[in-house]
Amino acid sequence: MSTATPAHLSALYEQDETAWLDANAALIREGKLDEVDFAHLAEFLEDMAQRDRREVKSRLTVLMMHLLKWQFQTEFRSRSWYSTIILQRAELVDLLQSKLLRHHAEAILMDAYATATLKASSETGLPRSTFPASCPYSIDDLLTVSEQADDLP
Repeated sequence: MSTATPAHLSALYEQDETAWLDANAALIREGKLDEVDFAHLAEFLEDMAQRDRREVKSRLTVLMMHLLKWQFQTEFRSRSWYSTIILQRAELVDLLQSKLLRHHAEAILMDAYATATLKASSETGLPRSTFPASCPYSIDDLLTVSEQADDLP
């Protein structure tokens, strides 16, 4: 690889993030640490971490919202709700392979539950007080995939 200049890498970061990542990875592999775009690399890594945390919270919220709807509006249960529950659980299982993201999920569970009750109330028309005041699910409960739709918590 040709020697990258800091200005070149900075411009590349703005134009083509994937090429910028490849260029920095090559520099690191080659031991050319003095040429790595550390300022943007730090920003990129922080953004990735924040994105992962947002995704965990979003998936927890959607999963719990559908579980609440499933439990409190049994007459409206649908394959679509069931499919959403299965999908969100599967995605969370994958995400929470990371111990750091698992710890994050545990730390934000109550906040995600509060958002889930707000959304479930909005979608069902049921008052928020219909749902348990504190989260009835553990992370392990949320990650357990049931073989039968009727067995969902």
